[in-house]
Amino acid sequence: MEVTSLTKSKLIEMFSQNKRFDGRKLIDFRDLSVEYGVSNKAEGSARVRLGKTEVVVGVKLGMGEPYPDSPDKGNLTVSADLLPLASPKFEMGPPGFEAIELPRLVDRVIRESHVIQLDKLVIKEGEKVWTIFIDIYPINDDGNLIDVATIGALAALNQAVIPELDKDGKIDHHKKSKKKLPLEEGLLPLSFSFFKIGNQIVLDPTREEEEACDSRITFGLSMWNKKHMINSCQKAGEANLSSAEVSKMMEILPVKYDEIIAKLKKFL
Repeated sequence: MEVTSLTKSKLIEMFSQNKRFDGRKLIDFRDLSVEYGVSNKAEGSARVRLGKTEVVVGVKLGMGEPYPDSPDKGNLTVSADLLPLASPKFEMGPPGFEAIELPRLVDRVIRESHVIQLDKLVIKEGEKVWTIFIDIYPINDDGNLIDVATIGALAALNQAVIPELDKDGKIDHHKKSKKKLPLEEGLLPLSFSFFKIGNQIVLDPTREEEEACDSRITFGLSMWNKKHMINSCQKAGEANLSSAEVSKMMEILPVKYDEIIAKLKKFL
């Protein structure tokens, strides 16, 4: 959305003083809450709130053929439905760039971390495997939708189960399964999106702050063998990032990862 020059100038002035309208510092996150079981039809579901940004994520499993390049692994697909009820910038009709970019970024964070043991989702190698569908539904977009959607995807995956099959090998929708989705224990991938406005870098912006920013870079991060691992990275926007700014992000990432994981573990 268009941001007035006055609003942008005021934000740059405040950010230079490490201040924000809601009282946070530049790299502070808003309050986080996670609720489970919001869908009685999904194999796993979660509602995540970060400040006023709210996202519902559902995980469904279906049977299908494996991808040609991975006949010994299950499939993963991520989609997002950006409805006008979530933001005035979302419109009905064919998906725009944001509706395509959001699920791709979440997919990359999840896939490249290898948190899902896709090789354990094979029913018959080369013929039939489980396909995981992660569906993202923003309810209110007040900024930082990517990171909130990733938290929602991780939470829903951690609650997901593999459906039971009947005697004919078809999904039995009437039987509640207790077989958990095979995930790498302790491997919790998250995304962190840094936004640049002027010469300042901020985390978890509100919608007004996000719309005023000149560029964004999103990192996918996880923990492996007690080491922080960057699994993915994607930049958007025209403003360049200096080596000093990237180095600063590298210092911030592990601290913020540990902070969010500590909060998230209360809900997992």
